[in-house]
Amino acid sequence: MLKNKFFTATFILMIGGLITKMLGFLIRIIYTRMVGNDAIGLYSLVMPTYSLLLTIATLSLPIVISKLISENKKRSIKILSNATIITLILNILVIIIIYFTKDFIANNLLHEPRASILLLSMALTFPFVSISSILKGYFYGKQKMLPHTISNIIEQIVRILLIFLIIPKLVDKGVVYSVIGLILISIASELSSIITFLLFAPKKFKISKEDLKPDTNTAKEILSISLPTVSSRLIGNIGFFFEPIILTNLLLLNGYSMNYILNEYGAYNAYSISLLAMPSFFIQAISSSLLPEISRFYYEKNITMVKRRFKQALILSFIVGLIFSTTIYIFRDYLLTTLYNTTNGSNYIKILAPFFVLFYLEGPLQSVLQAVGKAKTCMYITLTAIITKLITMSILSLSHIGMYALVIAEIIDIIIIVFLCFKYINKIIYKKETI
Repeated sequence: MLKNKFFTATFILMIGGLITKMLGFLIRIIYTRMVGNDAIGLYSLVMPTYSLLLTIATLSLPIVISKLISENKKRSIKILSNATIITLILNILVIIIIYFTKDFIANNLLHEPRASILLLSMALTFPFVSISSILKGYFYGKQKMLPHTISNIIEQIVRILLIFLIIPKLVDKGVVYSVIGLILISIASELSSIITFLLFAPKKFKISKEDLKPDTNTAKEILSISLPTVSSRLIGNIGFFFEPIILTNLLLLNGYSMNYILNEYGAYNAYSISLLAMPSFFIQAISSSLLPEISRFYYEKNITMVKRRFKQALILSFIVGLIFSTTIYIFRDYLLTTLYNTTNGSNYIKILAPFFVLFYLEGPLQSVLQAVGKAKTCMYITLTAIITKLITMSILSLSHIGMYALVIAEIIDIIIIVFLCFKYINKIIYKKETI
């Protein structure tokens, strides 16, 4: 049974991910057709800032909690209570920062005054997302994937229902109201996810006063893993944060209109990347199941099983990526029309699709590095890729090729990450007898 736990967990996450992704696409289709391209472009413009701040607020705690619980280093409740205290303090700090900087970011960096109120709305979702992430990490560490799968499905169903009930009324009031509505709906959906997780809590899940007290050693252990891990994600999100800022300013400098930038950047993110990342639920399932497995085998010094799981995850990810990339490339116009009622972004998919086979390998590769305690290596790899991407995008943005500057930079980013991850994993688990 223990041997099959990795595949069982992966299978459950894949099935759940498939259902969740289908519901997610349904949400995107419904919302896109309700609000139009202007709202989608505006939403896409603020998402990089949201992703950056959310990474800081959550501190990559799902990965940390999953790793610690799978290694049985500390009692589960002690880990959860200290993680909750840390993340809520961070949430408060981040919300305060957003409140005082939202106008500056909107007016001076994004050149879109309407983004100010959207950033504040996004900040209100952080505590709910953070608590949900902590509970998700707990069940990942226990290698119990069913609660996560069911919570995701319920979360999406709640979101669909609220979109039907709320968004049509907000569309009449204007674009900003409709985007705010979608953002704030996340609070209700995340709350439904939290309730679902709590319903799956073990019956013997007893909490004592001692468990709720802050513990310095546990907090230090959490931070010692989370800080290097979050640094990698933070760097990626900082790059994502600066991406529209640099792109917008350089394209404006070269004579492109703000309307062009909003429409094309919206098409790139909301249509092209969204469609290409469709199989990400498969990759997320593999990566989420892989991390506690590799972490446990590494902790037990079982290098043979580390290698075996790595190979299995990599082969599975490559097959999934190849099938989906080929399918999306061939049927891109049909898929875009069916899902979004537009062919905007088809030209970007044509260039990106062949390279997204490599993109699907990123998750498992980074999970292995994190599981064997090489979160700092992930951080350096991400930093190298992001710097190269932003420099490439900046140079190409001055070459009058429009949004293709971002497309080419994205391809280079993917190649660098996959190549360097392979290089370091090969050095760690294949050229040494012990890790």
